[in-house]
Amino acid sequence: MEENLNFDERADLAYDLKSTGQGNCTQVVLKAFEDKMPLSPDDYMKLSAGFAVGMGCMESTCGALIGAVMVAGILSEGKGTAKIAKSMLLNFKEKCGDTICKKLKGIGEDKVLCECPDCCKNAVLSLKESMG
Repeated sequence: MEENLNFDERADLAYDLKSTGQGNCTQVVLKAFEDKMPLSPDDYMKLSAGFAVGMGCMESTCGALIGAVMVAGILSEGKGTAKIAKSMLLNFKEKCGDTICKKLKGIGEDKVLCECPDCCKNAVLSLKESMG
């Protein structure tokens, strides 16, 4: 992966990776920041495998948002990450309509709020806007 991509390029990359089935939502967000990750790609793919279809199989937080919070921890070196995460959550909800996977997918609502590739892109853009 090319280093020094800007956030918008990383957001587009996350969208493309998800659209082409190269991982779950958490994994593709992490992959968009592969050059910043202190783990091997194999390790972070395993670490984030359980967040497919939102933690708890659609019952909880969108995996893309989880991945972006993980990246925030790396980029901020753990300093102020909780505050960044709160900002990201609010920003993501504004962009996507919710933060819960099954609500985003329209399960039980008959209305999809945000498709997975768009959630991945919006998670990275929410990270960008929250990192200030």
